[in-house]
Amino acid sequence: MTVRVQSEDFDLGHELDAMTRGNTGIGGLCSFVGLVRDMNDGAGVGGMVLEHYPGMTEKMLEEIEAQAHERWPLQASLIIHRYGPLQPGDRIVLVAAASPHRDAAFQACNFLIDWLKTKAPFWKAEQLDSGETRWVEAREGDEKAASKW
Repeated sequence: MTVRVQSEDFDLGHELDAMTRGNTGIGGLCSFVGLVRDMNDGAGVGGMVLEHYPGMTEKMLEEIEAQAHERWPLQASLIIHRYGPLQPGDRIVLVAAASPHRDAAFQACNFLIDWLKTKAPFWKAEQLDSGETRWVEAREGDEKAASKW
């Protein structure tokens, strides 16, 4: 189990290779990468700033990851979330789950991102092309996705 909150970018291939290297019990690896879009709610987005509460954020991500391990037979998992200024196209988040079988890996990966989106203490401010800054509100769809778990 690995959780990191960092300002630096990450290399997807490197992270997934490190996560699975030497573990021949893994039969399925599922991952999700979230990226900064250049459009949100009909407005052009020129950048984003992600803030978090150090200590509290990592603790919540560790709790979410532990719950995934309780629910599915995972061999490994990974959550990396960035903070600070980001530009359209930048990677924001990586969640990954590895299991002997693909179904558990898919389900755990979905659970990890659904719960992260609704329970982790991150705040996003978008810098719109118009010059305005707006805070990103929680989406009803994210709450609905998380409620299935």
